Amino acid sequence: MAPNASDDSATAADAEELRAARRRKAARYVVPATVVGVAAATIGLVPALADSGDPDLPKISAQELVEKIAASDVQQLSGTVKITTDLGLPDLGGLANSLGSAAGPSGSGDGSSADPSAKLTELASGTHTLRVAADGENKQKVSLLEDAAEYSLIHNGKDVWGYDSKSNSVFHTTASEREGKQKDELPATPKDLAEDALKAADKTTSITVEGTAQVAGRDAYRLVIKPKDENTTVGQITVAVDAKTGLPLKFTLTPASGGAAVVDAGFTQVSFARPAASTFDFTPPKGAKVEEGDAGDASKAPGHAEDFGKEQRKHLDKGSAELGKNGPEGLNVIGDGWDSIATFDTGGKGVPSGSEVGGDAGSFLDSLGDKVSGKFGEGTVFKTRLINALITDDGKVYVGAVTKDALVKAADAGK
Repeated sequence: MAPNASDDSATAADAEELRAARRRKAARYVVPATVVGVAAATIGLVPALADSGDPDLPKISAQELVEKIAASDVQQLSGTVKITTDLGLPDLGGLANSLGSAAGPSGSGDGSSADPSAKLTELASGTHTLRVAADGENKQKVSLLEDAAEYSLIHNGKDVWGYDSKSNSVFHTTASEREGKQKDELPATPKDLAEDALKAADKTTSITVEGTAQVAGRDAYRLVIKPKDENTTVGQITVAVDAKTGLPLKFTLTPASGGAAVVDAGFTQVSFARPAASTFDFTPPKGAKVEEGDAGDASKAPGHAEDFGKEQRKHLDKGSAELGKNGPEGLNVIGDGWDSIATFDTGGKGVPSGSEVGGDAGSFLDSLGDKVSGKFGEGTVFKTRLINALITDDGKVYVGAVTKDALVKAADAGK
């Protein structure tokens, strides 16, 4: 008996629907994979983009997680760190070009472009990719990847080398016993930043565990640090903590004003295997200009705990009164915690107006500053998305991770 025509039509329709369903299902996988692949090829962060979903981890209290960070003792690692800093500064435009020309070809004045201090300011804005490696206290390496060039800082035993491939210049110094410690020589990793933030954990701070995340292929807890002070410009800090090792894998600081993070530093690749010994070997290339530095210069390494993000980091520490030991003479700190304000007297006049300076420099000054007045007199507030500074017309300076109103109030109280 011949099959019914309507049955044939139904069968064909069912088959076509099945094929269509399969195509739709395949598209759900192929299209996102294609998009991710293009993005990954563009920015070179395949491992980070491959992470998805929140891992199911055992519950942990904030106190336990903080203790886990403190107990973390990772001695060997290698990986890639992406650091983005967005203080909201205006484009320097012609001013930057003028400064660059005045500084010479390397942009570092008379010094070597391989001197670590010459590279510090580059990490204060924009997005940068670092390759890092460590093998105990005496072997670390960090490489700042640039367009068609690379800057490397290598610590191997008593030697510290800086090498700038663009200018083929080398900076060499020796590390003292103190500077040879791993905590002083590693770059500004999420661990460095997280430990400083946790120092502000007092009655002015809320610390909670808010879910989980996956960073660089690792399961992590999300530790959230929120200031209770209303005058601070810090919104919150989120630290992704490796569930197994306790190592902070990602650090994100968002401002109270909202928007993009001010500081976002995280691993996109990480391995806890011992790096090859050759990773830390360095011999100056043929024809390279070698500059010898003082032993003390080794502490100027990019991301050193006392240098990288200095203005941001010092106000995360409730003991910021210690600044008085190394800061300008007569420096004092008003208050404590997140809304602390450092103040000192320059002994001179305030900042000239843009019209007085003229040119690109004058325009830059005007774009940064807001004229303010109060019982203290008059002055200018220079602002970023995190750090604000009031310079009065009689030369007094008030600076902190606080609002403009808080600075004016502090200046009024100081009269």
